[in-house]
Amino acid sequence: MTPAALRDYLDGLVRGDVRWSVMLWGPPGIGKSSVVAQVAASHGLALVDVRLSQLAPTDLRGLPIPVEGITRWAPPEFLPRAGRGVLLLDEINLAPPAVQGVAQQLVLDRRVGSYTVPDGWFVWAAGNRKEDHAAVFDMPRPLSNRFLHLDVAPDLDAFRAYAAAKGLHERIVAFLSFRPTLLHRIDAQRPAWPSPRSWEMADALLRAGLDLAPAVGAPAATEFEAFCRVYASLPDLAAILRGDDTVEAPDETSARYATVLALALRCDGPGAVHALRWVTRAYPAEWTQLFLHAALEQLRAKGAVGPLATAIARDRELAAAHTALQRMMRS
Repeated sequence: MTPAALRDYLDGLVRGDVRWSVMLWGPPGIGKSSVVAQVAASHGLALVDVRLSQLAPTDLRGLPIPVEGITRWAPPEFLPRAGRGVLLLDEINLAPPAVQGVAQQLVLDRRVGSYTVPDGWFVWAAGNRKEDHAAVFDMPRPLSNRFLHLDVAPDLDAFRAYAAAKGLHERIVAFLSFRPTLLHRIDAQRPAWPSPRSWEMADALLRAGLDLAPAVGAPAATEFEAFCRVYASLPDLAAILRGDDTVEAPDETSARYATVLALALRCDGPGAVHALRWVTRAYPAEWTQLFLHAALEQLRAKGAVGPLATAIARDRELAAAHTALQRMMRS
């Protein structure tokens, strides 16, 4: 499932108060932990993110302390003791078997040593797969059988919506819309490779005027630089957003992508209608669809979809765009 579908599913588990433990599977860097954090925040739940790969068995079970001739376990301070929240056992299958064995008690019995998970807490876990070139251990079958298993995959639409909400640089969003296969591409031969997480890191480098290769790897960074050279030669976008329909439209495919997506990422208020009218006049219908798709993500993040929908519905010239917009709003 996509990160957006994962968010909806986890949201349903919380709303339905389904307390079965959940295991999230997927490649590194696609936002599994971020989705869990978003769901927890949306329901006012606390979040405790425990990286099991960094722990020893005693770190989770607690230290043995003799009390009146009986050994008791002093649980770690990071485990929750009250309230409501999500206990995320992250990187669970990167942890050695001894640590997984202790974690298994938390999943199966909601307790370990002298510690018991409070009633108001969900226990979820996340990990990578062997095909992701991660140094994972096999999950014991008794542990695996006690989880609900959800497979998560990278998704461009989910990343663009996330980028809109976070305000990531428009050139990164436009480039990935043009080269979607570079959203996530594991390179076993290089330490840096593109993923949603590393593109967010690249955003900071781009704003600082630095090379993106340390974040996304040299091949992706080289392609991005070439795309930026196209981006620098775009027509006057500000004039288009002001309603100037005399601006000449570029014909080269990468320039078209850059222009249409740059307009979508910059549009706000009346500018969205002006940009849509310009794209509709300049290019075939599929480019209008591309513009609307990207513009809706931006406007939804700003809570400004209504004015665009109203303006399109009243404009006879944009009748086809109105139909496309209605279809997208229902999806």
